Amino acid sequence: MTHVPPAVLPRPGSNLDRFVHAQFSHLTGGISPVALAMAFDDWLMHLSHNPAEQAELAQAWLDAWARLPGLLLEAGRPAGRPGIEAGVQDHRFDHPGWQAWPFNVMSQSFLLTEAWWKAATTGVHGVSRHHENVVSFTVRQLLDVLSPANFPWANPEVLERTAQTGGANLVEGLRNLMADARHLQSESPPPGAEHFRVGHEVAVTPGQVIFRNRLIELIQYAPAGPQVRPEPVLLVPSWIMKYYILDLSPANSLVRFLVDQGYTVFAISWANPGPEGRDLGMDDYLRLGVMDALDAVAAVVPGQRIHAAGYCLGGTLLAIAAAAMGRDGDERLASVSMLAAQTDFTEPGELALFIDNSQVSFLEDIMWDRGYLDTTQMAGAFQLLNSRDLVWSRMLKDYLMGERRPMSDLMAWNVDGTRLPYRMHAEYLRRLFLDNDLASGRYPVGDRPVALTDITCEIFCVSTLRDHVAPWRSVHKLHLLADVPVTFLLSSGGHNVGIVNPPGVPGRSYQMLTRPHDGRYLAPDAWLAAAPTSEGSWWPAWRAWLDARSGPPGDPPSMGHAAGGLATLGAAPGTYVLQT
Repeated sequence: MTHVPPAVLPRPGSNLDRFVHAQFSHLTGGISPVALAMAFDDWLMHLSHNPAEQAELAQAWLDAWARLPGLLLEAGRPAGRPGIEAGVQDHRFDHPGWQAWPFNVMSQSFLLTEAWWKAATTGVHGVSRHHENVVSFTVRQLLDVLSPANFPWANPEVLERTAQTGGANLVEGLRNLMADARHLQSESPPPGAEHFRVGHEVAVTPGQVIFRNRLIELIQYAPAGPQVRPEPVLLVPSWIMKYYILDLSPANSLVRFLVDQGYTVFAISWANPGPEGRDLGMDDYLRLGVMDALDAVAAVVPGQRIHAAGYCLGGTLLAIAAAAMGRDGDERLASVSMLAAQTDFTEPGELALFIDNSQVSFLEDIMWDRGYLDTTQMAGAFQLLNSRDLVWSRMLKDYLMGERRPMSDLMAWNVDGTRLPYRMHAEYLRRLFLDNDLASGRYPVGDRPVALTDITCEIFCVSTLRDHVAPWRSVHKLHLLADVPVTFLLSSGGHNVGIVNPPGVPGRSYQMLTRPHDGRYLAPDAWLAAAPTSEGSWWPAWRAWLDARSGPPGDPPSMGHAAGGLATLGAAPGTYVLQT
């Protein structure tokens, strides 16, 4: 009889535990209560054993509130800079009314409280960095709920608008609130999204689906002119959201831009898996996604190397594929472009707040129950990371000011979510975030691990300045992992707007610097100081980089390759993108 180590025997109650955790998640919004309790316990226990820090915090509290009488005496002072300034990204108290009594006292009291809690939750001797970040973030979220800017009777901007409109703003805000409630209850798109229909107003670049398997449809776009560059471009979007962020309305479409610049463009459109896809793993996304797409592109454009570009999680997967291809002597890639994609996950920013062993185990239980991670839970996590802009600022405008921000193509795309399979998401969180296997040379492809030093083609890496999902300093770590020339570009904007960055939009800029194969490493701050700044969109700079690594234009390839089994299966954008 074969002996099975006790550690791998299933625990009889494990499925019951998972079921209970999954049901409990509805009350916690998917946040592990154990992870939260451990963080606060770490903080409280260490703080309770540090009398000197307690005394310093008590004195800081007394000093802070001793400043308030001075603010009361400044009730009639001319408008100017407040005594206590909000953070650079905090625009809640920008309105001049906040500098007049009594609103100056309310805003300053809030900022004093916020500053004290920041001091109380950071720098406590002995607390782990992760637990410190969790506690500080949680307290900040709770304080944001109590901001005087959120209450109509305490916000001078709202009171001014109410007086001007005779209360019409509050009536319109109530209508907006009721419309949003109906949308949440019916799970229908928000108001205005109907003006950005897939295949009608967005995702309209002409093309054909030329390949389909159970995970992807591959779209080949029609050429815009009589000649194209010989090297095609394959776009690998993230499967966290629909692919057409790269093909929004014509003015915002990266796909159309590349087609207009004379490239034959292919794009992967991922399926939206349900419970039946629970066992799809990262290896399936690599094999059925990137590798099958490369095989199809190579059949349509035989003998030509391929420019591959991956966005977000798609970029991480593309880096894995490129490393495996380099390891195995597959030379089909002409270049790799990574757009807001991480390869080292030791410093993933505030997203790491939701990723530790307890939290990942809790998410696994939620996904085990359903077979996937629901779109609302993923969207909720991203909203928490930037709650002031995505939650409270929107609440102020929509419900208190009565000013509904017009729906845009990017906003409509943002609510068109996808589900993440149980196995894939668990592997992604554990192998990449928790264990950092890719950067450490432990990530397995086939029967062997891959190393990013095996990538043989040049890399163009784009990051964005205000990215809450893939912070640019984390993306910059690619310089430590790649052994080929790396052109690193830092775009203004955030994770989405910094990538969807067409020419002609005012206020856009970027910095770009190339590290040659034998170049020296520049740390992020040194890179920031050395890289020149250019105004405008980064898209033309990328196109020039691709042009320099492409051959002269010639006749375009056929649409698909019928003789090779790649007959056209229908017009773009295909069917997978319409799955709900």
